[in-house]
Amino acid sequence: MNDQQLLRYSRHILLDEIDIEGQSRLLAAHALVIGAGGLGSPAAMYLASAGIGRITLVDNDTVDLTNLQRQIMHTTGRVGQAKVESGREALRQINPDTEVVALAERVEGDRLQQLVAQADVVLDCSDNFATRHAVNRACVAAGVPLVSGAAIRFDGQVSVFDTRDDASPCYACLFPPDREFEEVQCSVMGVFSPLVGIIGTMQAAEALKLVAGVGRSLAGRLLILEAREMEWTSISVARDRNCPVCGKRHA
Repeated sequence: MNDQQLLRYSRHILLDEIDIEGQSRLLAAHALVIGAGGLGSPAAMYLASAGIGRITLVDNDTVDLTNLQRQIMHTTGRVGQAKVESGREALRQINPDTEVVALAERVEGDRLQQLVAQADVVLDCSDNFATRHAVNRACVAAGVPLVSGAAIRFDGQVSVFDTRDDASPCYACLFPPDREFEEVQCSVMGVFSPLVGIIGTMQAAEALKLVAGVGRSLAGRLLILEAREMEWTSISVARDRNCPVCGKRHA
């Protein structure tokens, strides 16, 4: 690290758990962020401020006026712009040393697998089950840890799925792909503005911990927030040995 970096990241370096070694890991890391909206905004902004060396933003949507109530990476002046381009501009203003790759596309199949395999950590900040399951399958196949978040109305949840550990479940262990779950969108149901900030920031925290090797991740635990009463619930999540996605891994 040069003198500017030592100064910029000094508050991390002062933490014994991170120090120069952990900060160096962050600077060398590549984070893939799927979704540049309510969750992806705070997640990506904190990754950039913390010094993640490369962030790939993936989102095929454009900035809409209705997004600005909660998607803090975007501004009124960037309405109509691709979210990933708006996000890249915001992240560059926060930390010009972070390389930001902006992909204005809906990735799936081999393309998604390729992007996941190139990352050190993946943050699923999407808003639908189909994408979440596709990202999970790619992460399991590549052995890359996944930080998953979701938020709707006043309810949020966050967890880590890290199948590098034999005991760790994957997203499909918790939400089986063959089971029907109600698909709800904030465009219909609404969402409390700070809720996505809370969950997205926690996703960034878990991703940074994974990269720097700090503490215990949320693997095997699902945190649920009910923001009206501001109550957290922690649920243990076990690996399903018959899971169609990760069941045969490390068998």
